[in-house]
Amino acid sequence: MPHWLDSAAKPASHRHREAALRRQAALTKPAGALGDLESAAVQLAALQHRHRPRAGRVHICVFAADHGVAARGVSAWPQSVTLEMLRNFAAGGAAVSVLADALGATLEIINAGTVADDPISGVTDARIAAGTRDFTVAEAMTAAQLERALALGRDAVTRAGAVDIFIGGDMGIANTTAAAAVACAILDRSAADLSGPGAGLDAAGVARKSAVIAAAIDRHRRHIKNAHDALRCLGGLEIAALSGAFTAAAQNGIAVVVDGFIASAAALAATRINPTVRPYLLFGHRAAEPGHGCILDALSARPLLDLGMRLGEGSGAAAAVSVLRLACALHNNMATFVDAGVSGKNRG
Repeated sequence: MPHWLDSAAKPASHRHREAALRRQAALTKPAGALGDLESAAVQLAALQHRHRPRAGRVHICVFAADHGVAARGVSAWPQSVTLEMLRNFAAGGAAVSVLADALGATLEIINAGTVADDPISGVTDARIAAGTRDFTVAEAMTAAQLERALALGRDAVTRAGAVDIFIGGDMGIANTTAAAAVACAILDRSAADLSGPGAGLDAAGVARKSAVIAAAIDRHRRHIKNAHDALRCLGGLEIAALSGAFTAAAQNGIAVVVDGFIASAAALAATRINPTVRPYLLFGHRAAEPGHGCILDALSARPLLDLGMRLGEGSGAAAAVSVLRLACALHNNMATFVDAGVSGKNRG
């Protein structure tokens, strides 16, 4: 396992957390009246070591890759869609492209490993392999490929520079299958618990997908001792890159807003490899994919939004940025009881 993955995340500031809690208690509202808006602002203040937390500078990085297991009929879409969507991202037509523009966020699209190697203007070409291998017959990645994928995520964070929020998105036909398999292996849950329709499977398709995942886990079980092994045997190049990115962001003191099912599976792996990553993860939304709830529960995560979204790309996390910006504005700009000359709560 690459040694850099073990380095601890930057410690959150207890001093700034306590100061933020005192400020929340002094603002012109009943204690706790703004709910998760309060806790999000306090968390950001502690992670950013600031009295006035910020969510203005946002960087979104979408990693894309293909999956060998697509050959097993686990997706309703052909594998060619992965590359076609990369073109759509670069042209500004995808949901995450529109959201990034609306937020004033910077956006990087990275090809981590599509089957086709067509260069696309506006896409960072970092292909590690022509997709993963079909994990029903072999390990998805070699150890060297996994190390490169993890480092790809780390390097993307380095390029992002000094930002307030990092969002990792994904694109890859059959990647809900890979994400479900990784989560099943880490959590020791059945394939049926985490298999869902993904991008549009019917009931028969979901059953087929679940059977494929169950068979793959049974095949690799003796080789999977930890989350790192789960990524190598069952994961995707883009999922591993997300895990590396989340780890590096935490090590650099950058708050992460985690997207839906795929990104949460990557976050689960990252936190099992390096538990110090967990405090840096805020969860943007609860995805409609059934297995997402299992992962959120395992991470004790409370998402900011529940809009029935299931797109991926980082879109749900991007939508949640507006909520975080409001949380920061309220924390930073509301008057205190003293400032406003408003009587505080009776203590008697």
